[in-house]
Amino acid sequence: MGLLYQRVLIKISGESLLGEREYGIDPPACLRSAREIAQVWEQGLQVSVAIGGGNIFRGLSASKNGIERATADYIGMLATIMNGLALLNALEKAGVEARLMTSLRMDQVAEFYIRQKALEHLKKGRVLVLAGGIGNPYFTSDTAAATRALELNCDVLVKATKVDGVYDKDPVKDASAQLLRQLTHAEVLEKNLSVMDSAAVALLKDNHLPIRVINFFKDGNLRDAMEDPEIGSLIS
Repeated sequence: MGLLYQRVLIKISGESLLGEREYGIDPPACLRSAREIAQVWEQGLQVSVAIGGGNIFRGLSASKNGIERATADYIGMLATIMNGLALLNALEKAGVEARLMTSLRMDQVAEFYIRQKALEHLKKGRVLVLAGGIGNPYFTSDTAAATRALELNCDVLVKATKVDGVYDKDPVKDASAQLLRQLTHAEVLEKNLSVMDSAAVALLKDNHLPIRVINFFKDGNLRDAMEDPEIGSLIS
């Protein structure tokens, strides 16, 4: 099979760096995630990775427990940058040429995100690790991933999850949940399906960018999804 895409943005959660821990970054899990991403890069695709920070700090839940929302969101952005540094290190260990770009200025550890510079990195075959959200509170890392996927002219946004795709119900809680192979952005919004936050899905819908939802925790699944349209779910 040939490649389905030329340029992809992969949204991974902080949970993918958690391993067996309850909190923080597990180096073996981090390296495992890097190797999965490396397999896509080795196929010849231009790859960006947007990373969440939930393994360290969740801004929304913290704001419900007394921290002002904007402050909580900024702390969450810093958590994604910590994850970005760890993933960058793991990618380099996996033999991948990569760059970390952040939406908050942090010149000693990362490049500040500038669209034209990011596009240059992709054209030179470097994997982009994108952290810090979009640099503003009240936006989730999902919405940041959607924004960057559009800015960078990606062919698809890949939502890397721990389930095999989009289900009509939570498969962890309900054994009768059905896997939905193909659906539209509008259906995701109308049925309130837990794929990405609604702002991210609406943004991608309005700009006609498809979403692939795949199981990132199945070895080689991310690589195979770049060639096999039957893996996971397609939202288009």
